[in-house]
Amino acid sequence: NKSGTIDRDEVRELLKTLDSSVTEADVEDAITAMYRSGSKDEITYQEFADWYVQSIIYNRQQTLLERQIEEEAQGICEALKPPWGEGCFAWLKYLLVLPLVALLTFTIPDVRRTGCGKWCYLSFVLSIAWIGAFSYLMVWWVEIVGNTMGVPSVVMGYTVLAAGTSVPDLFSSVIVARMGEGDMAVSSSIGSNIFDILVGLPLPWLIFTLWPSTPDVVTVQAKGIWQSICILIGMLVAIIAIVHCQGWKMTRTLGGAMFVLYFIFLVQAIVTEYYRNPCFG
Repeated sequence: NKSGTIDRDEVRELLKTLDSSVTEADVEDAITAMYRSGSKDEITYQEFADWYVQSIIYNRQQTLLERQIEEEAQGICEALKPPWGEGCFAWLKYLLVLPLVALLTFTIPDVRRTGCGKWCYLSFVLSIAWIGAFSYLMVWWVEIVGNTMGVPSVVMGYTVLAAGTSVPDLFSSVIVARMGEGDMAVSSSIGSNIFDILVGLPLPWLIFTLWPSTPDVVTVQAKGIWQSICILIGMLVAIIAIVHCQGWKMTRTLGGAMFVLYFIFLVQAIVTEYYRNPCFG
């Protein structure tokens, strides 16, 4: 609701979402444990959050996640095990990711396995190296596909490359959100974009300019960069305004508004590139 509190029915639905085996007695015990002040029939979000991280349900979720991690860390054979007895979608997913999973399984030590913790630094370096290699291949292939289809590289960067580089952020945010760390999920997405702008772009440019046989400057070949910067600032203002209107809470309305803003951004980017590049389309 819009009162900034959670009533009994909403508490019941939240608990059943977290654990389907929750009973009415569990709901009553949970409300009693959450209650700090005011009406007992309405619990504040802060009271719910404080109770959740100390609750049996939270500990049960943590145990399930730890058990899942242990099962995934049982060995190479477990990572490459086919999904026997599951549907066609599971097999399709297995076949699509098998080359990638096999490559990473045989080249990066799994530090979750007993006795492999000492290889954590090597695993980190190899993971970064594979990310760099995959990023190079992704940019190369996307550029080829864009040239083949007649789509400018700027538009491909706005869409395909942006989505591809955001998938790891999506997975990490989902994982920590399931662990009850919603703030960490949001800050991770924001922090990764700030890192991309302030470190991911300047560092390669710095290395390029410091190399003896290369020029001292890097020319950014992007038309209308000031227009893009102004649109970015406008999007940030719009996002802050929408979050403020939603009471600084993640709601369905907020999610829908984010999608609308993203599609508006894509439409204006494509239209701008269409008029800027006559060969486009």
